[in-house]
Amino acid sequence: MTRIAAIALILGLAALAPRAPLAAEAGDAVFAERGPWSLDGTLEWRMTIEGPQAEGFRPVADGRVLLDQVIDPSDQQPVLQVTQKLPERDRRIGPFPISSGDPVLTFFLEQTARDMAALSGGSPHYIRNRMKDALFRGGELDRTDDAVTARFRPFADDPNAGRMNGFDTLTLTFVMADPADPIREFTARTEGGPGYLSRLVME
Repeated sequence: MTRIAAIALILGLAALAPRAPLAAEAGDAVFAERGPWSLDGTLEWRMTIEGPQAEGFRPVADGRVLLDQVIDPSDQQPVLQVTQKLPERDRRIGPFPISSGDPVLTFFLEQTARDMAALSGGSPHYIRNRMKDALFRGGELDRTDDAVTARFRPFADDPNAGRMNGFDTLTLTFVMADPADPIREFTARTEGGPGYLSRLVME
């Protein structure tokens, strides 16, 4: 993903972020203001992706996603850099503005949308829009002493559910210690076929 594409995606999400009175509490927690970011070290998530064989879909058994604060050589300003580390190669995504939204959240949602498109044959544009609508206007929120968990079913009532190859059962789950903190667990999972699972767990 190029820098322009990364910024456009994260700003597109921010433009639709929850606002009262339409805001849902679960969406507020996921899209809470975590910037301006100031990272003293690297944040790291373990990455796992499972699913059936399909063109354009790549399972990941033992990947990593890193978030670092670096200096942009073009203007010497701090930016955020996401790095996806896979056994066969590393891929840098961004950079992202330190004052903008959560770049790992953006990465996770884009990865899920692309995987779903590959496995279901659906339109990535349609999938992204349905996911954004669900996150901004629906969902359930659970609070415990040490965690806040937000869950969403973006395609449960979709009129095209019968053509989604099981992705109408997709559940997106986000776990954080507090909405102001980085999200520590991201999960996208289907029930039954096609057996899709995508998960990031903070180390």
